[in-house]
Amino acid sequence: MRLDVFLNFDGDCREAINFYAEVFKVSAPNNIMTYGDAPGFTVADEHKNRVLYATLPIFGCNVMFSDCAPAASHIKGTNVALTISCADANEIARVYDALANSGTVHMPLGKTFFSELYGMITDKFAVTWQLSLSEHSSIHEI
Repeated sequence: MRLDVFLNFDGDCREAINFYAEVFKVSAPNNIMTYGDAPGFTVADEHKNRVLYATLPIFGCNVMFSDCAPAASHIKGTNVALTISCADANEIARVYDALANSGTVHMPLGKTFFSELYGMITDKFAVTWQLSLSEHSSIHEI
């Protein structure tokens, strides 16, 4: 199992990516996926260039970046989600169920275009978690 960090922004994600790449002396990613690039997403033209997904390796940790969905509310300072990647579907389901107990489900556990099993929850302590089935979860094993 691997624990990563996911940062959300509201239209200034590219600027944040470039800033953190410079601060941590890593190369900015060339493969930034936008909402306009993603299969199954329908967004207005003015939102097609918002960042859906990008990643930077910072001190051996996978730091992921995204602009929030155009209709989502965004409050600066509350834009961090912890992401668990695991190769065991049963363990993903177990952790998901435990976190969902007394929490708020934002995305039910299910198949997406980027993962066979993915879900997003804010737990009872207001911590947001993303859980994803992954064949490769070796950056930081838990």
